[in-house]
Amino acid sequence: MTSSLTPAGLPPEEFVARRDRVYDAIGPEAVALIQGAGPTRGFELFRQTNEFLYLSGLAAPQAYLLLDGRSRRTALYLPHRSPHAGSEGESLGAEDVAPIQALTGVEAVYGLEALAEHLAGVRHLYTPHSPAEGRQGCRDELLRAAKAIAADPWDAAPSREERFIGLLCERVPNLEIHDLSPLLDAMRLIKSPREVAIMRRAGELTARAVVEAMRSTRPGVMEYELGAVADYVFRVNGARMEGYRAIIAGGKNIWYAHYYRNDCPLLDGDLALMDYAPDVCNYTSDIGRMWPVNGVYSPVQRELYGFIVQYHKVVLGRIRPGVLPEQILAEAAEEMRPIVEGTAFSKPIYQEAARRTLDWRGHLSHPVGMAVHDVGSYFDRPLEPGLVISIDPSLWVPEERLYIRVEDTVAVTEEGVEVLTALAPLDLDDVEAVMREDGLLQQFPPVAHPKPHPPPHHGPSGPASPS
Repeated sequence: MTSSLTPAGLPPEEFVARRDRVYDAIGPEAVALIQGAGPTRGFELFRQTNEFLYLSGLAAPQAYLLLDGRSRRTALYLPHRSPHAGSEGESLGAEDVAPIQALTGVEAVYGLEALAEHLAGVRHLYTPHSPAEGRQGCRDELLRAAKAIAADPWDAAPSREERFIGLLCERVPNLEIHDLSPLLDAMRLIKSPREVAIMRRAGELTARAVVEAMRSTRPGVMEYELGAVADYVFRVNGARMEGYRAIIAGGKNIWYAHYYRNDCPLLDGDLALMDYAPDVCNYTSDIGRMWPVNGVYSPVQRELYGFIVQYHKVVLGRIRPGVLPEQILAEAAEEMRPIVEGTAFSKPIYQEAARRTLDWRGHLSHPVGMAVHDVGSYFDRPLEPGLVISIDPSLWVPEERLYIRVEDTVAVTEEGVEVLTALAPLDLDDVEAVMREDGLLQQFPPVAHPKPHPPPHHGPSGPASPS
């Protein structure tokens, strides 16, 4: 089979161990059933849902995964291979029992028609209630979209998960449905060494893309051109997709935390911000770097971005297993407070912004994994090895609509912390040194856009008469 059909960079024993944990959690009287992603609706790459990938690694549409706690055996249910599917290359169907078992470690493979029979007599069934994460999908964004759809009187409809649960209740008498999402969320929060290895590669490509974007930045370059540079780095290094929608902002666009249009020119004197990462074997990363469009930080840019970089390093130095996130932030604030009070900021509002930064508790941000805003919560528990999170110190100056941030993806280790995106420079002098090098856009400049013809002049009484 081709590489696109193999599991998510992981051996089958990884999925077997995860399924064993599910058996232990649901008990010997229940089953768990996960519905995979449906077929694509256009000429796009298929991306399996994270929940399905996490327990099987199988990238095939319209598949179902049944974990039977009574026998501790797992079965996959797939459509039969279509005779018309060959035009798109190799695919997997219910007939491919041996290769599917080799990829996933499941005990059995059936056609979809067998699922109803195998569910007969089940009384306790676990299935995810939360929206399934697919391509560039995050739980928080999916829930936000579901809320908007539910509020639309012309579009309100049950979610795919709700429809699936409804069908199960109709077709399996006396069935009691339980939510599998909390269990999977807790499992996904702590990454295995193999998962961290994949995320290390994702972090490396993320950082390399940012460095190449720094090299390519000049006044007049379009925001989307830096996105094209990053895409090149991702693709030539084996990433097939983006982990999330690119944030590439210059100047005033930086104020919008999740700006995505990326269609403005970068202007001399402004800062540029990039926050963009690839999907590597169904795992991603997260990053944030800001650099001067003209290659040299102005005094104010050095003052504010330099402060955030300094604070960022202090937070990184405090991360270690066995302590609560709140303790790390309190220690970092204690170390930074004399620096803030002893710094002669160029404006009082900048010093006030720095003080607010030390009081904010969002700098240890979200988990990162199969989704950029990954599932699970770690704020109320001591950090432990295998936790991968975003460190994202930020500073706001609302009076001037200034937003300053620097972000890395880090993995908690037995000894402390590993910065997975460390290849992207933090120190301002190092950034300026990188920017003195030519990047892809200088070596291979975009084709110049032809100037459009000016529209014909229409006077107050209609089109101008031909001369």
